[in-house]
Amino acid sequence: MNHPHASQHDLFGGEHAAATIHRLFLALLPDAPVRAALAQTAATLRTQQGPPSGWVDPLRYHATLHFLGDHAAPRPDLVAATEQVAGLLPGAAFDWTLDCVRSFHGRRPPRVLCGSVLPEPLQELWVRWREALLRTVPGLRLENRFVPHVTLAYGREVLPEAEVEPVHWRVRGLALIESLAGRHDYRTLASWPLQD
Repeated sequence: MNHPHASQHDLFGGEHAAATIHRLFLALLPDAPVRAALAQTAATLRTQQGPPSGWVDPLRYHATLHFLGDHAAPRPDLVAATEQVAGLLPGAAFDWTLDCVRSFHGRRPPRVLCGSVLPEPLQELWVRWREALLRTVPGLRLENRFVPHVTLAYGREVLPEAEVEPVHWRVRGLALIESLAGRHDYRTLASWPLQD
């Protein structure tokens, strides 16, 4: 894989800088105890199922609320819009239990941790943010379907759904995250608490 800042040869043998892709998303970020519990679940699955092609670093654990797109440059306008929306949408903290592991289809099928029950406050949070963002940001495209999950690994095959020891997560906030395609770190651009 090429580094996002590495030089690449064009069709005529010259060099040019590879484009950096700025990926933006709204996410729920676990606190340290929940992150440790998620890591323990991943370790158990690794023992039971053998090594897939790649386990996610626990520091990258998150649940995406809304993916805001890949962009060729930073988007301060989009950051400002999400901050505007956050000021209009006070929310309450809620509990979410993740108790099953499943695979999504793909070239490297993600192995994800989900909840068998979708908490109503989580569904409402997704709907309220979706409606407000679409009103605030002209031309923004968002998913029509919401399957909240935490990606633990990327594998080589789709595995059957299975129950796991429940991880109980008190969700107390959300954040706007930027990642650079091809890199392994996330940057929190803004965050907002949910009131207990």
